[in-house]
Amino acid sequence: MQQILTYFFLVVYSVTILGIILVIITENRNPLKTLPWIVVLVLAPVVGLVFYFFFGQNLSKQRIISRRTRKRITMQLEEPEHPEGPGIPPRYRPLASLLLNTLHSVPLYGSRIAVYTDGRSKMEALMEEIARARHHIHIQYYILNDDQTGCRLRDALVAKAREGVRVRILYDDVGSRGAKNSFFKGMRDAGIEVYAFLHVKFPLFTSKVNYRNHRKIVVIDGRIGFIGGMNIADRYVRGTQWGTWRDTHFRIEGSGAAGLQASFLSDWSATTKTHISGPEYYPPVGHFTDDILQIAPSGPFGKWRALLQADSYAIARARQRIWIQTPYYLPSEVLNTALQEAALAGIDVHLMLPARSDSKVVDLATHSYLDDMMKAGVKISFYKPGFLHSKLLIIDDMLSVIGSANMDFRSFEHNFEINAFVYDREFASRMAAIFEDDLTHCHTVTPGEWFTRPRTRRVAESLMRVFSPLL
Repeated sequence: MQQILTYFFLVVYSVTILGIILVIITENRNPLKTLPWIVVLVLAPVVGLVFYFFFGQNLSKQRIISRRTRKRITMQLEEPEHPEGPGIPPRYRPLASLLLNTLHSVPLYGSRIAVYTDGRSKMEALMEEIARARHHIHIQYYILNDDQTGCRLRDALVAKAREGVRVRILYDDVGSRGAKNSFFKGMRDAGIEVYAFLHVKFPLFTSKVNYRNHRKIVVIDGRIGFIGGMNIADRYVRGTQWGTWRDTHFRIEGSGAAGLQASFLSDWSATTKTHISGPEYYPPVGHFTDDILQIAPSGPFGKWRALLQADSYAIARARQRIWIQTPYYLPSEVLNTALQEAALAGIDVHLMLPARSDSKVVDLATHSYLDDMMKAGVKISFYKPGFLHSKLLIIDDMLSVIGSANMDFRSFEHNFEINAFVYDREFASRMAAIFEDDLTHCHTVTPGEWFTRPRTRRVAESLMRVFSPLL
């Protein structure tokens, strides 16, 4: 009997391994991705099965929301600008079309944008807008902690709910796992609608744990929106034990808020299976400036890796400068090569990173990519006072990109992210001034410094680079 069971197990096991290999082959992935999976599954099948379950599944053909629903939501946006319209500079019309065709991201005209570079000022602005809310407040965060900052937000939202304002909250079930259930239950008891995005009952036994909603969105009365890199937790306001928390966040007034609304309501529809619509969610708004922006929400479901494609497209067509702030630099080969080619072509490519991030492993992996960057002429600066968590891309004197997406595999391949693409000369100048001010707090490394770091350090960096897609 034992022999029969053993034989049966081996047959099932072998069929499972062969089935997964067949699935991987027929998905027509990049051979550089396909071959390693096959090698691991053949040589170490148990480890390979576990890693494939969590990290290897191709979700490009799956959807959490239908194209029809997404299109119905975005059609409610008021008078979007056409990508070929006169408002978008001719050089950037193909980029605008790319975002429209891949993400239904329509160009929106005339928003007023305030920029916050620290958590305290962002939090104060958010609390002021919540106090002014009259109809609805929509909140979405990757991390929503039940610490002092989170409780302050909770109390403000409970007060508005008791006034009759409709409050809806989406939080990521993995990112917010530190918050107690009672924190969310208290809000539900007060009449706030609170849901976890892609709820995970057993984190160790589901591949959902690898696909998280990293977006940070607030929409108030359909007129005011917030987007950027800051979550709701004390460290975003007070800093860390090794220094300040330097981040970038936008307050958007005008049509750009409608783009954030469309993203939130799409995620709400996917999570709750209810569709929210109506003019009260997309009220008429004025035009405050001449800028045009696109709100670009991306995710692992669907054919296109649109944020990676958009960034790569913009970088490849830069003429004067490419300035980047990111807490983690774990790029795809396409993005890494595009930046090196730009530097070799004489374009001012400047990459700003934290001197220390919140992960030593990620720091090691990040540094492994910098040798070739520096050889190509890319300037590398490390922000010293604390943790640089800002996600910023400035192209020439016209395009600024800000949002939740880091320049790493996780943001481009696995997470649900959202960025704002702003086409405006004056605004790009504002963002460049912020970048230059940050440079005064940085150490820009020289090749002489970089290439003399200890051999053991370089070996550790190379080892961690192998795991870049998983970090």
